[in-house]
Amino acid sequence: MRVCFVSRRFFPAISGMSVYAVNLLRELVRAGHDVTMVSQYRGDAFGTRVYGGGPPPAVPGVRVIGLEQLGEQTSGDFERDIDTMVDTIAAEHAAMPFDLLHAQYGYPTGWATLLAARRLGLPCVVSIQGGDGHWVGSCCETHRRAMVDVLNHANALLIGGESFIDEVTERLGTRRDRFTVVPGAVDTERFRPADEARVGDAADPVRFLYHGRVDRRKGALDFLDALGILRDRGLPFRGIVSGIGPDVDPCRERVAALRLDDRVAFTGYADYEAVPDLYRNADVFASPTYMEGFSNTILEAMASGLPNVSCRAVGVIDCLRDGENGILTEPGDVVAHADALAAMILDPALRRRIAAAGLEECRRVYSWSAVGARIMDVYARVVREKPDTDFDPELPYSPECRYRAEPHLL
Repeated sequence: MRVCFVSRRFFPAISGMSVYAVNLLRELVRAGHDVTMVSQYRGDAFGTRVYGGGPPPAVPGVRVIGLEQLGEQTSGDFERDIDTMVDTIAAEHAAMPFDLLHAQYGYPTGWATLLAARRLGLPCVVSIQGGDGHWVGSCCETHRRAMVDVLNHANALLIGGESFIDEVTERLGTRRDRFTVVPGAVDTERFRPADEARVGDAADPVRFLYHGRVDRRKGALDFLDALGILRDRGLPFRGIVSGIGPDVDPCRERVAALRLDDRVAFTGYADYEAVPDLYRNADVFASPTYMEGFSNTILEAMASGLPNVSCRAVGVIDCLRDGENGILTEPGDVVAHADALAAMILDPALRRRIAAAGLEECRRVYSWSAVGARIMDVYARVVREKPDTDFDPELPYSPECRYRAEPHLL
Protein backbone atom coordinates (compact mmCIF):
# COMPACT_ATOMS: atom_id res chain seq x y z
CA MET A 1 0.00 0.00 0.00
CA ARG A 2 1.28 3.50 -0.80
CA VAL A 3 0.53 5.87 2.10
CA CYS A 4 0.87 9.65 2.35
CA PHE A 5 1.29 10.64 6.01
CA VAL A 6 0.71 14.34 6.71
CA SER A 7 2.19 15.72 9.93
CA ARG A 8 1.61 19.02 11.71
CA ARG A 9 5.14 19.27 13.05
CA PHE A 10 7.78 16.57 13.02
CA PHE A 11 11.18 16.52 14.70
CA PRO A 12 12.87 18.73 15.75
CA ALA A 13 9.57 19.99 17.12
CA ILE A 14 9.07 19.13 20.79
CA SER A 15 6.02 16.94 20.70
CA GLY A 16 4.95 13.47 21.73
CA MET A 17 3.27 13.34 18.35
CA SER A 18 6.64 13.44 16.62
CA VAL A 19 7.61 10.40 18.65
CA TYR A 20 4.27 8.77 17.79
CA ALA A 21 4.79 9.53 14.10
CA VAL A 22 8.31 8.18 13.81
CA ASN A 23 7.35 4.90 15.46
CA LEU A 24 4.25 4.50 13.27
CA LEU A 25 6.26 5.23 10.13
CA ARG A 26 8.83 2.62 11.11
CA GLU A 27 6.07 0.05 11.65
CA LEU A 28 4.57 0.84 8.24
CA VAL A 29 7.94 0.46 6.51
CA ARG A 30 8.62 -2.76 8.42
CA ALA A 31 5.28 -4.12 7.18
CA GLY A 32 6.26 -3.41 3.57
CA HIS A 33 4.26 -0.23 2.89
CA ASP A 34 5.59 2.57 0.68
CA VAL A 35 5.38 5.76 2.79
CA THR A 36 5.75 9.46 1.98
CA MET A 37 5.59 11.98 4.82
CA VAL A 38 4.60 15.57 4.15
CA SER A 39 5.38 17.61 7.26
CA GLN A 40 4.99 21.24 8.18
CA TYR A 41 7.76 23.01 10.09
CA ARG A 42 8.57 26.41 11.53
CA GLY A 43 11.54 28.07 9.87
CA ASP A 44 11.47 31.46 11.62
CA ALA A 45 13.52 32.44 14.68
CA PHE A 46 10.51 32.53 17.00
CA GLY A 47 9.20 29.16 15.88
CA THR A 48 12.63 27.61 16.20
CA ARG A 49 13.01 28.89 19.77
CA VAL A 50 9.56 27.78 20.89
CA TYR A 51 9.14 24.45 19.12
CA GLY A 52 12.36 23.66 17.36
CA GLY A 53 12.65 24.46 13.68
CA GLY A 54 14.02 23.51 10.33
CA PRO A 55 12.98 20.85 7.87
CA PRO A 56 12.04 17.40 9.21
CA PRO A 57 14.94 14.93 9.35
CA ALA A 58 15.13 11.72 7.39
CA VAL A 59 13.21 8.65 8.49
CA PRO A 60 14.72 5.40 7.20
CA GLY A 61 12.67 4.02 4.31
CA VAL A 62 10.34 7.05 4.14
CA ARG A 63 10.27 9.84 1.55
CA VAL A 64 10.19 13.02 3.64
CA ILE A 65 8.96 16.38 2.32
CA GLY A 66 9.18 19.48 4.50
CA LEU A 67 6.86 22.46 4.03
CA GLU A 68 7.75 25.66 5.85
CA GLN A 69 4.68 27.24 7.45
CA LEU A 70 5.06 30.55 5.63
CA GLY A 71 1.43 31.50 6.14
CA GLU A 72 1.42 30.64 9.83
CA GLN A 73 4.60 32.63 10.31
CA THR A 74 2.95 35.72 8.80
CA SER A 75 -0.16 36.64 10.78
CA GLY A 76 -1.58 33.14 11.18
CA ASP A 77 -2.51 32.68 7.52
CA PHE A 78 -3.32 28.97 7.91
CA GLU A 79 -5.22 28.97 4.61
CA ARG A 80 -2.05 29.68 2.62
CA ASP A 81 -0.30 26.69 4.21
CA ILE A 82 -3.33 24.45 3.66
CA ASP A 83 -3.29 25.26 -0.06
CA THR A 84 0.42 24.37 -0.15
CA MET A 85 -0.20 21.03 1.57
CA VAL A 86 -3.02 20.12 -0.81
CA ASP A 87 -0.98 21.05 -3.89
CA THR A 88 2.04 19.09 -2.59
CA ILE A 89 -0.02 15.95 -1.94
CA ALA A 90 -1.59 16.25 -5.39
CA ALA A 91 1.80 16.65 -7.10
CA GLU A 92 3.21 13.59 -5.31
CA HIS A 93 0.11 11.59 -6.24
CA ALA A 94 0.48 12.59 -9.90
CA ALA A 95 4.08 11.36 -9.90
CA MET A 96 3.25 8.07 -8.16
CA PRO A 97 -0.33 7.47 -7.00
CA PHE A 98 -1.15 7.02 -3.33
CA ASP A 99 -3.67 4.48 -2.04
CA LEU A 100 -4.53 6.33 1.16
CA LEU A 101 -3.92 9.60 3.02
CA HIS A 102 -3.39 9.80 6.80
CA ALA A 103 -3.17 13.09 8.73
CA GLN A 104 -2.10 13.85 12.26
CA TYR A 105 -4.37 16.47 13.84
CA GLY A 106 -7.76 17.59 12.59
CA TYR A 107 -6.60 21.11 11.69
CA PRO A 108 -4.83 22.30 9.66
CA THR A 109 -3.41 18.99 8.43
CA GLY A 110 -6.65 16.99 8.67
CA TRP A 111 -8.58 19.65 6.76
CA ALA A 112 -5.85 19.82 4.09
CA THR A 113 -5.93 16.03 3.77
CA LEU A 114 -9.72 15.97 3.51
CA LEU A 115 -9.51 18.52 0.67
CA ALA A 116 -6.77 16.50 -1.05
CA ALA A 117 -8.82 13.30 -0.70
CA ARG A 118 -11.77 15.08 -2.30
CA ARG A 119 -9.63 16.30 -5.21
CA LEU A 120 -7.84 12.98 -5.81
CA GLY A 121 -10.63 10.50 -5.08
CA LEU A 122 -8.73 8.84 -2.23
CA PRO A 123 -9.81 7.68 1.24
CA CYS A 124 -8.38 9.53 4.22
CA VAL A 125 -7.71 8.68 7.84
CA VAL A 126 -7.34 11.43 10.46
CA SER A 127 -5.80 11.06 13.91
CA ILE A 128 -7.41 13.45 16.41
CA GLN A 129 -4.60 14.24 18.81
CA GLY A 130 -3.76 16.65 21.55
CA GLY A 131 -4.71 20.28 21.31
CA ASP A 132 -6.78 20.19 18.15
CA GLY A 133 -9.23 17.86 19.87
CA HIS A 134 -9.26 19.95 23.05
CA TRP A 135 -9.67 23.50 21.85
CA VAL A 136 -9.44 23.97 18.06
CA GLY A 137 -13.00 24.73 16.98
CA SER A 138 -13.81 26.65 20.14
CA CYS A 139 -11.76 29.57 18.82
CA CYS A 140 -13.76 30.74 15.80
CA GLU A 141 -16.28 29.68 13.17
CA THR A 142 -13.56 28.95 10.58
CA HIS A 143 -11.96 26.29 12.70
CA ARG A 144 -15.22 24.98 14.15
CA ARG A 145 -16.48 24.28 10.63
CA ALA A 146 -13.20 22.72 9.58
CA MET A 147 -13.09 20.41 12.60
CA VAL A 148 -16.75 19.39 12.23
CA ASP A 149 -16.27 18.57 8.54
CA VAL A 150 -13.14 16.54 9.22
CA LEU A 151 -14.88 14.64 12.01
CA ASN A 152 -17.96 13.96 9.91
CA HIS A 153 -16.38 13.20 6.52
CA ALA A 154 -13.00 11.49 6.96
CA ASN A 155 -13.18 7.79 6.09
CA ALA A 156 -11.81 6.89 9.53
CA LEU A 157 -10.99 8.75 12.74
CA LEU A 158 -8.36 7.51 15.19
CA ILE A 159 -8.34 8.76 18.78
CA GLY A 160 -6.42 7.86 21.91
CA GLY A 161 -9.11 6.93 24.41
CA GLU A 162 -12.69 7.03 25.64
CA SER A 163 -12.25 10.19 27.74
CA PHE A 164 -11.02 12.05 24.68
CA ILE A 165 -14.04 10.83 22.69
CA ASP A 166 -16.30 12.18 25.45
CA GLU A 167 -14.76 15.63 25.15
CA VAL A 168 -14.77 15.84 21.35
CA THR A 169 -18.32 14.52 20.94
CA GLU A 170 -19.67 16.87 23.60
CA ARG A 171 -17.94 19.90 22.14
CA LEU A 172 -18.34 19.31 18.41
CA GLY A 173 -21.33 16.96 18.18
CA THR A 174 -19.65 14.03 16.41
CA ARG A 175 -21.23 10.59 16.78
CA ARG A 176 -19.23 8.26 19.04
CA ASP A 177 -19.32 5.46 16.49
CA ARG A 178 -17.24 7.58 14.11
CA PHE A 179 -14.12 6.98 16.24
CA THR A 180 -11.74 4.05 16.46
CA VAL A 181 -9.78 4.00 19.71
CA VAL A 182 -6.08 3.40 19.13
CA PRO A 183 -4.06 4.18 22.28
CA GLY A 184 -0.59 5.59 22.39
CA ALA A 185 2.36 3.24 22.26
CA VAL A 186 6.00 3.17 23.28
CA ASP A 187 9.17 1.47 22.09
CA THR A 188 9.68 -0.83 25.07
CA GLU A 189 13.11 -1.89 23.85
CA ARG A 190 14.33 1.69 23.71
CA PHE A 191 12.72 2.78 26.97
CA ARG A 192 13.79 0.44 29.76
CA PRO A 193 14.69 0.79 33.45
CA ALA A 194 18.29 1.52 34.28
CA ASP A 195 18.23 -1.52 36.56
CA GLU A 196 15.36 -4.03 36.36
CA ALA A 197 16.05 -5.22 39.91
CA ARG A 198 15.71 -1.72 41.39
CA VAL A 199 12.55 -0.37 39.77
CA GLY A 200 11.09 2.31 42.03
CA ASP A 201 14.29 2.90 43.99
CA ALA A 202 15.42 6.52 44.16
CA ALA A 203 18.48 8.65 44.65
CA ASP A 204 18.88 10.87 47.69
CA PRO A 205 17.43 13.39 47.17
CA VAL A 206 14.64 12.13 44.92
CA ARG A 207 14.84 13.48 41.35
CA PHE A 208 11.54 14.68 39.81
CA LEU A 209 11.42 14.92 36.00
CA TYR A 210 9.13 17.08 33.86
CA HIS A 211 9.79 16.26 30.21
CA GLY A 212 8.00 17.37 27.03
CA ARG A 213 6.58 20.63 25.79
CA VAL A 214 7.22 23.34 28.39
CA ASP A 215 3.70 24.75 28.38
CA ARG A 216 1.40 25.89 31.19
CA ARG A 217 -1.37 23.80 29.58
CA LYS A 218 0.81 20.78 30.31
CA GLY A 219 1.20 21.86 33.94
CA ALA A 220 4.79 23.12 33.74
CA LEU A 221 4.14 26.09 36.04
CA ASP A 222 2.08 23.95 38.43
CA PHE A 223 5.00 21.51 38.70
CA LEU A 224 7.31 24.32 39.79
CA ASP A 225 4.77 25.72 42.24
CA ALA A 226 4.45 22.24 43.79
CA LEU A 227 8.22 22.05 44.17
CA GLY A 228 8.10 25.41 45.94
CA ILE A 229 5.67 23.89 48.45
CA LEU A 230 7.99 20.93 49.01
CA ARG A 231 10.89 23.31 49.65
CA ASP A 232 8.79 25.23 52.20
CA ARG A 233 8.02 21.92 53.93
CA GLY A 234 11.72 21.21 54.26
CA LEU A 235 11.70 18.14 51.98
CA PRO A 236 14.80 17.32 49.93
CA PHE A 237 14.48 16.93 46.13
CA ARG A 238 15.91 17.82 42.76
CA GLY A 239 13.77 19.04 39.86
CA ILE A 240 14.51 18.62 36.16
CA VAL A 241 12.64 20.50 33.43
CA SER A 242 13.42 19.00 30.02
CA GLY A 243 12.21 20.42 26.72
CA ILE A 244 11.33 23.65 24.98
CA GLY A 245 7.97 25.31 24.39
CA PRO A 246 5.99 28.52 24.73
CA ASP A 247 6.50 28.87 28.50
CA VAL A 248 10.22 28.31 29.02
CA ASP A 249 10.80 31.94 30.00
CA PRO A 250 7.84 32.09 32.42
CA CYS A 251 9.09 28.86 34.00
CA ARG A 252 12.58 30.27 34.49
CA GLU A 253 11.03 33.37 36.04
CA ARG A 254 8.93 31.19 38.36
CA VAL A 255 12.01 29.26 39.51
CA ALA A 256 13.74 32.53 40.37
CA ALA A 257 10.67 33.89 42.18
CA LEU A 258 10.36 30.68 44.24
CA ARG A 259 14.11 30.67 44.99
CA LEU A 260 14.52 27.22 43.49
CA ASP A 261 17.61 28.00 41.42
CA ASP A 262 19.76 25.59 43.42
CA ARG A 263 17.23 22.76 43.11
CA VAL A 264 15.79 22.96 39.58
CA ALA A 265 17.75 22.49 36.36
CA PHE A 266 16.56 23.28 32.82
CA THR A 267 18.08 20.90 30.27
CA GLY A 268 16.60 22.48 27.12
CA TYR A 269 15.88 20.59 23.93
CA ALA A 270 16.40 16.83 24.20
CA ASP A 271 17.31 14.93 21.05
CA TYR A 272 15.17 11.80 20.75
CA GLU A 273 18.27 9.60 20.91
CA ALA A 274 19.10 11.08 24.34
CA VAL A 275 15.62 10.88 25.86
CA PRO A 276 15.86 7.33 27.34
CA ASP A 277 18.79 8.48 29.49
CA LEU A 278 16.72 11.39 30.80
CA TYR A 279 14.28 8.93 32.33
CA ARG A 280 17.04 6.63 33.60
CA ASN A 281 18.63 9.58 35.41
CA ALA A 282 15.39 10.48 37.20
CA ASP A 283 13.29 8.80 39.90
CA VAL A 284 9.71 10.10 39.49
CA PHE A 285 7.89 11.47 36.43
CA ALA A 286 5.67 14.50 37.09
CA SER A 287 2.99 15.47 34.56
CA PRO A 288 0.36 17.77 36.17
CA THR A 289 -1.25 18.24 32.76
CA TYR A 290 -4.67 19.75 32.10
CA MET A 291 -5.43 17.59 29.06
CA GLU A 292 -3.85 15.11 26.65
CA GLY A 293 -4.76 13.16 23.54
CA PHE A 294 -2.80 10.22 24.90
CA SER A 295 0.44 11.03 26.70
CA ASN A 296 3.53 9.54 25.08
CA THR A 297 5.73 10.85 27.87
CA ILE A 298 3.69 9.05 30.52
CA LEU A 299 4.11 5.81 28.57
CA GLU A 300 7.84 6.43 28.19
CA ALA A 301 8.13 6.98 31.94
CA MET A 302 6.16 3.79 32.65
CA ALA A 303 8.39 1.80 30.29
CA SER A 304 11.47 3.30 31.98
CA GLY A 305 10.33 2.09 35.40
CA LEU A 306 9.40 5.51 36.82
CA PRO A 307 6.27 6.04 38.91
CA ASN A 308 3.91 8.63 37.37
CA VAL A 309 2.37 11.53 39.29
CA SER A 310 -0.21 13.14 37.02
CA CYS A 311 -3.81 14.42 36.91
CA ARG A 312 -7.34 13.14 36.36
CA ALA A 313 -7.30 14.73 32.93
CA VAL A 314 -8.64 13.77 29.52
CA GLY A 315 -6.19 11.40 27.87
CA VAL A 316 -4.51 10.51 31.17
CA ILE A 317 -7.33 8.61 32.86
CA ASP A 318 -7.37 6.17 29.93
CA CYS A 319 -3.98 4.79 30.96
CA LEU A 320 -3.39 5.73 34.62
CA ARG A 321 -5.50 4.65 37.62
CA ASP A 322 -4.96 6.41 40.92
CA GLY A 323 -3.21 4.25 43.48
CA GLU A 324 -2.67 1.39 41.02
CA ASN A 325 -0.24 2.37 38.27
CA GLY A 326 0.00 6.09 39.04
CA ILE A 327 -0.91 8.84 41.48
CA LEU A 328 -3.56 11.25 40.19
CA THR A 329 -4.72 14.63 41.45
CA GLU A 330 -7.15 17.18 40.02
CA PRO A 331 -5.78 19.44 37.27
CA GLY A 332 -4.76 22.79 38.75
CA ASP A 333 -4.67 21.54 42.37
CA VAL A 334 -1.07 22.46 43.11
CA VAL A 335 -1.23 21.57 46.82
CA ALA A 336 -2.54 18.08 46.02
CA HIS A 337 0.19 17.66 43.42
CA ALA A 338 2.78 18.67 46.02
CA ASP A 339 1.27 16.13 48.44
CA ALA A 340 1.61 13.40 45.79
CA LEU A 341 5.23 14.33 45.10
CA ALA A 342 5.89 14.35 48.85
CA ALA A 343 4.50 10.80 49.08
CA MET A 344 7.05 9.75 46.45
CA ILE A 345 9.78 11.03 48.77
CA LEU A 346 8.39 9.74 52.07
CA ASP A 347 6.88 6.38 51.05
CA PRO A 348 9.43 4.23 49.17
CA ALA A 349 7.11 1.19 49.22
CA LEU A 350 4.37 3.16 47.44
CA ARG A 351 6.88 4.48 44.93
CA ARG A 352 8.16 0.98 44.13
CA ARG A 353 4.66 -0.50 43.85
CA ILE A 354 3.43 2.22 41.46
CA ALA A 355 6.58 1.95 39.33
CA ALA A 356 6.42 -1.84 39.05
CA ALA A 357 2.72 -1.85 38.14
CA GLY A 358 3.23 0.78 35.45
CA LEU A 359 6.16 -1.06 33.92
CA GLU A 360 4.30 -4.38 33.75
CA GLU A 361 1.20 -2.85 32.18
CA CYS A 362 3.17 -0.79 29.68
CA ARG A 363 5.00 -3.84 28.34
CA ARG A 364 1.80 -5.86 28.14
CA VAL A 365 -0.54 -3.28 26.57
CA TYR A 366 1.35 -0.47 24.84
CA SER A 367 3.89 -2.08 22.52
CA TRP A 368 4.25 -0.60 19.03
CA SER A 369 3.85 -3.95 17.31
CA ALA A 370 0.31 -4.25 18.69
CA VAL A 371 -0.73 -0.62 18.16
CA GLY A 372 0.78 -0.41 14.66
CA ALA A 373 -1.15 -3.52 13.64
CA ARG A 374 -4.41 -1.89 14.77
CA ILE A 375 -3.74 1.17 12.62
CA MET A 376 -2.91 -0.97 9.60
CA ASP A 377 -6.18 -2.86 10.14
CA VAL A 378 -7.99 0.49 9.75
CA TYR A 379 -6.04 1.18 6.55
CA ALA A 380 -7.08 -2.21 5.16
CA ARG A 381 -10.71 -1.50 5.99
CA VAL A 382 -10.93 1.89 4.24
CA VAL A 383 -8.41 1.64 1.40
CA ARG A 384 -11.03 0.68 -1.19
CA GLU A 385 -13.57 3.25 -0.04
CA LYS A 386 -14.41 6.42 -1.93
CA PRO A 387 -13.90 9.75 -0.16
CA ASP A 388 -16.95 11.45 1.32
CA THR A 389 -17.25 14.66 -0.68
CA ASP A 390 -20.57 15.87 0.73
CA PHE A 391 -19.17 19.02 2.38
CA ASP A 392 -18.43 22.59 1.34
CA PRO A 393 -14.68 23.01 0.70
CA GLU A 394 -14.97 26.77 1.24
CA LEU A 395 -14.79 27.83 4.90
CA PRO A 396 -16.01 31.12 6.35
CA TYR A 397 -13.16 33.44 7.32
CA SER A 398 -12.92 34.52 10.98
CA PRO A 399 -10.18 37.15 11.36
CA GLU A 400 -10.81 37.44 15.11
CA CYS A 401 -9.56 33.89 15.83
CA ARG A 402 -7.08 33.99 18.71
CA TYR A 403 -4.77 31.57 16.91
CA ARG A 404 -4.14 34.05 14.12
CA ALA A 405 -2.40 36.23 16.72
CA GLU A 406 -0.59 33.29 18.39
CA PRO A 407 -0.56 30.54 15.74
CA HIS A 408 2.15 28.54 17.51
CA LEU A 409 -0.39 27.65 20.21
CA LEU A 410 -2.60 25.79 17.70
